[in-house]
Amino acid sequence: MRCCLHSKQFVISTSILILDPLKGGGVAHFTPIKNIAVKLNLRRASRYYYLRFIRLQDSPSSLAIGSALGASIAVTPTLPLHTICIIGITLLLRVNTLAALMAGTIVSNPLTFAGQYYLSWKIGSILLPGRLDWEQLHGALILIRQSSFLEGIKIMGQLGFDAILVLQTGGLVVAIPLGIITYLVTIRFFVHLQEKKQHKHLLNK
Repeated sequence: MRCCLHSKQFVISTSILILDPLKGGGVAHFTPIKNIAVKLNLRRASRYYYLRFIRLQDSPSSLAIGSALGASIAVTPTLPLHTICIIGITLLLRVNTLAALMAGTIVSNPLTFAGQYYLSWKIGSILLPGRLDWEQLHGALILIRQSSFLEGIKIMGQLGFDAILVLQTGGLVVAIPLGIITYLVTIRFFVHLQEKKQHKHLLNK
């Protein structure tokens, strides 16, 4: 274990021993891991979104449905159209758009893009085999992340109908249960929060 102390930041990096069968039939080498920094960032992000959610003003059902829609849309492989889809659908259904955007950001962000697309591709390829190669999709995703909005749409279009069908099929299989789970969790959260605010209001009278 190695510790480095700076003026405003304390960073602890650890190392684990890995046996590599490709190097002399099991040569050991050390790989550094920065678990502490990751945990601190996750804790900070969790608190940030918690504070954002408890400050939302709307009915529990509107907030919960918005959150469920945001999570469901965000997990589908519709990059770079996530935000447009979330705003359009929530405005059409008259549920909380801000809650949807926040839930969407939690589910789909630069740390999760590759994972969610791989999952959609994997499930879609099981249901519709032989239509899309992962290397082809991965290369397109790298280009999309480095491109503008319009260029990203063009790149997705160049993958072809079969590729989009595979991704959307896999994405829907993931999105439906995720939306249901998100709704069940958030409706309890927002109902409890509303009851807590009402109780506090009565005590202050």
